Amino acid sequence: MVKENKMVQTEIGLLPEDWEIVDLGSILLSNPDYGINASAVKYSDTLPTYLRITDIDDGGNFIKDNLSSVNDVNSEKYYLSKDEIVFARTGASVGKTYLYKENDGKLVFAGFLIRLKVNTKEADSKFIFYNTQTTYYKNWIISNSMRSGQPGINSNEIKGFQIPLPPLPEQEAIAEALSDADAWIASLEQLIDKKRLIKQGAMHELLTPKEDWEVKNLGENFVLKARIGWQGLTTSEYKTTGDYYLITGTDFKNGFIDWDNCVFVEKIRFDQDRNIQIKIDDVLITKDGTIGKVAYVDKMSKPTTLNSGVFVARPKYTNLSSRFFYYILMSFHFDEFLNRITAGSTIIHLYQKDFVGFNFPCPKSLFEQNRIATILSDMDAELDALEAQLGKARKVKQGMMQELLTGRVRLV
Repeated sequence: MVKENKMVQTEIGLLPEDWEIVDLGSILLSNPDYGINASAVKYSDTLPTYLRITDIDDGGNFIKDNLSSVNDVNSEKYYLSKDEIVFARTGASVGKTYLYKENDGKLVFAGFLIRLKVNTKEADSKFIFYNTQTTYYKNWIISNSMRSGQPGINSNEIKGFQIPLPPLPEQEAIAEALSDADAWIASLEQLIDKKRLIKQGAMHELLTPKEDWEVKNLGENFVLKARIGWQGLTTSEYKTTGDYYLITGTDFKNGFIDWDNCVFVEKIRFDQDRNIQIKIDDVLITKDGTIGKVAYVDKMSKPTTLNSGVFVARPKYTNLSSRFFYYILMSFHFDEFLNRITAGSTIIHLYQKDFVGFNFPCPKSLFEQNRIATILSDMDAELDALEAQLGKARKVKQGMMQELLTGRVRLV
């Protein structure tokens, strides 16, 4: 049963009166040790994986993309084992931690990581790991690692990190509750990945030309507009609040506009060019930096304009669906076009003279265009709902950590 307990003020904040405050070093089996500086080799499932800082995300998860292996006769003593935690000791990622999981396979930890071996008779390793995911820990890392231009922290310093420590059964209960929250988050992430793969397959099937389709040209069928030069617009004019949104290339997120991160400009900048005053059903394409990112404008709460790095495309004729065209741009058809025009170059700009040459397959019937767009839109809506659930799950876990790791809520 959940219970609350009397809280007392300590040097690290309010805690239950029956909790201790201990240095991390006092609950380790041995002094922390540094990883191996070996040469990474091409990944092979017959060799141990070389765990580097870049293989750990900010949430302490093992990223299983772009892995490398290690083939070193001296690497065996650097294998990670159950209840062992590694943390990054240098660089921009200093303080990131990872708790070894046996289903991650054989891992050899690299030289910019330090290993902690938890004494499980005194502390639960998962409980210790979750304490390294808190705001308290991250603030401690910042204050202790920024001594020079290169952030860093050593094993002696990490041993001095103070942890609020409840009795072992309560540590285990807290760790189990937070592990359940992690499992919920992981299941949603896996479902989202699965749904994205399904959508990708559906797009390939639905957007593959059929016998009654025709080839249309962008320049002939769409109006393509962008801010002419900067028109004197500079980033110093960007505002955090206002009445007129400005969309830049950094505001594209999963095929839509991330309105929460959009900046604002004055009315004079909005009025400056009517051609780039954005409307619902517009299709936007980035033309600078990371070229070819696409977004569909499905909602808009305030008048909106563009910076010079974004095109807006609108159909010239009523027998063309903007949303269908948006999915064409999100598909392999547009990828292949971009690959052709950028082949062999380091181009970082999508020129209008090239873009208007884009040819794409299209059903003759507007009904069929809308049918395809509706199917894919429904898939997008399902993904949006799952993303919202995932965001909620992450917030719930953060709330649980705040309550459980400070003893505000008791589980035993």
